[in-house]
Amino acid sequence: TGTGTGGSAVRIAGRGHRVSVVDPSPDALASLDRRAREQGVTVAGRQGDLSGLLDVVAADSVDLVLCHGVLEVVEDPAAAVATIRQALRPGGTLSLLVAQRHAAVVARAMAGHFAQATAMLDDAGSPDSHGRTGRRFTRDEVAALVLDAGFEIVSEHGIRVFADLVPGSLL
Repeated sequence: TGTGTGGSAVRIAGRGHRVSVVDPSPDALASLDRRAREQGVTVAGRQGDLSGLLDVVAADSVDLVLCHGVLEVVEDPAAAVATIRQALRPGGTLSLLVAQRHAAVVARAMAGHFAQATAMLDDAGSPDSHGRTGRRFTRDEVAALVLDAGFEIVSEHGIRVFADLVPGSLL
């Protein structure tokens, strides 16, 4: 779901797996199709959003769902995670990547935007309340979403919390 330009989908297909993606953007799907053709793999792309995932795949039929950068922009994150749970077969895996609220707070505070940083601490908000990147989550909020949907948390990692604050020229 939310294929972007298809990098992950094409890599997984290149390893011999059957891959289906759902993305609302026709441009993203066109990029995915071009990338797949260049790599000589097949990836089934369909325009839509996470709420229509079960129109693309049967319930209990998917081994892996990559949901990276999607929950930030969906209207109902809990419903989205529940839909993913329905699509996954027993023993299937969800890879979930979300924007972390505390990292955004630190970035805004370091840029001198203290009012924005304070507001983000107090409000999970809607997808539009934190700018174009959408909703931000705390660790506890994400854990509640996945546990409430019936998932077991196997591992979790905080990435890019501080690395994104370092100027590219220093990396």
